[in-house]
Amino acid sequence: MTADSLSAARPLRCWAPRGVYTPQADTRLLRRALSRERITRDTDVLDLGTGSGMLAMEAARLGGRVTAVDISWRAVAVTWINALLNGQRLRVRHGDLTAALPGGRRFDLVIANPPYVPAPGDAPPRGLARAWDAGADGRMLIDRICDTAPRVLRPTGTLLIVHSHLCGTGATLTRLAAAGLSARVVERTRLPFGQVLRSRLDWLRERGLAADGTTEELVVIRAEHA
Repeated sequence: MTADSLSAARPLRCWAPRGVYTPQADTRLLRRALSRERITRDTDVLDLGTGSGMLAMEAARLGGRVTAVDISWRAVAVTWINALLNGQRLRVRHGDLTAALPGGRRFDLVIANPPYVPAPGDAPPRGLARAWDAGADGRMLIDRICDTAPRVLRPTGTLLIVHSHLCGTGATLTRLAAAGLSARVVERTRLPFGQVLRSRLDWLRERGLAADGTTEELVVIRAEHA
């Protein structure tokens, strides 16, 4: 067994301190979709909103040349430390989504697990909630990624994005189509509301977002140039 195969078989270690998003069901779902992509040493991968760096490290372990971006300095530091702990080489940049990139950079694969939880109020999330809250409709980051991803994708490039049905699967498909991408759902799973959603259940019901109970469907959407 080679050193590369040993590395691929070993579970990734992930340190996620308070204030950095801990890998959860959405991370695992996107990781499953990522595993089906063809990634080689020539594949340039961009992870938008990398958090702990788990997905960026997985893409690097699969062979990609990975750039990981986050607006949180803490997340940037944690990603760098996790990459070091796992022996994975990443380029980690601080900044706001694609604005963190040098002009003209293009990628073969863009992955994103952005904050997507609907939250009361119009003010931008602060503190720990920045890792999951995304405005009243949950689309504060999703819409920006849908609009900007085509500009950093190569002509044969692919976008993988995960989010909850609570913020509108159809809305994402429509927005990606408007941006010139052909998109479809490639992974889905249903699970009970977590602590954050349970804490605002009455508000969700008032908005008609929890009319079917207390479960949500997570989806991974795959998009490429039409």
